[in-house]
Amino acid sequence: MAANQFTSHADLFDLSGKRALVTGGTGGIGMMIARGLLQAGARVIISSRRADACTEAQRQLSEFGDVRAFPADLSKYDECQRLANLVTADSERLDVLVNNAGAMWREPLATFPPEAWDSVVDLNLKSPFWLVQALLPALCRAGTADDPARVVNIGSIAAVHVADSPNYSYASSKAGLHQLTRVLARELGPQHVTVNAVAPGPFPSQMMAATLEAVGDTIAAKAPLRRLGRDDDMAGIAVFLASRAASYLTGTIIPVDGGIATTATGT
Repeated sequence: MAANQFTSHADLFDLSGKRALVTGGTGGIGMMIARGLLQAGARVIISSRRADACTEAQRQLSEFGDVRAFPADLSKYDECQRLANLVTADSERLDVLVNNAGAMWREPLATFPPEAWDSVVDLNLKSPFWLVQALLPALCRAGTADDPARVVNIGSIAAVHVADSPNYSYASSKAGLHQLTRVLARELGPQHVTVNAVAPGPFPSQMMAATLEAVGDTIAAKAPLRRLGRDDDMAGIAVFLASRAASYLTGTIIPVDGGIATTATGT
């Protein structure tokens, strides 16, 4: 594309013809992202551990576009490889990889168990790396200098500021994912693949359900925008990062939290 050539507004955010994989796409933030990509024209594959959740999510999302679902336990290396093989079985190209599957473990310091580290770190930090490894050839085939392939890692504002709840392995794994995003961005940029991360704040999801039920109103009141996240807030940032509009953006961590983490004041 010539330096002085402008893309139309419609084309800037159009994902028609793109193929995307959204892990953890059967609920919460993952489903918000999948729906947004579908509505922008992409063909979307979703994945999560439970087969029944995949079937139901595919049914719900099918009204928005071409969607398929594959169950996989992405905390395991072999399952990441299997999913990558399924994704590339009918096409050697993948335009967008959204690493959203994640786990949280809340427990006080004194009783925080060893398995709370392994299960959380395997899914939140190792799995995105394994999937990038396995799908990099497909991403490189899809990416060009003008329109790179995209990796979007879903981090957390728990890695930007210190949350009140004792989520030691979760916050640490998400901080690691933020740094992994930067490391991969520098390495993969010359291969026409961008790598960015979204750091969500409080959005309705199974992971956040208990917290929002207990203190959701308090959290919303402390946010500069005075509300919790909505489906369109997450769909919008995902479409932006996957679209031509973000083709010159890599290595960024974008908080989508109503200003909670980035405007927090000390005491």
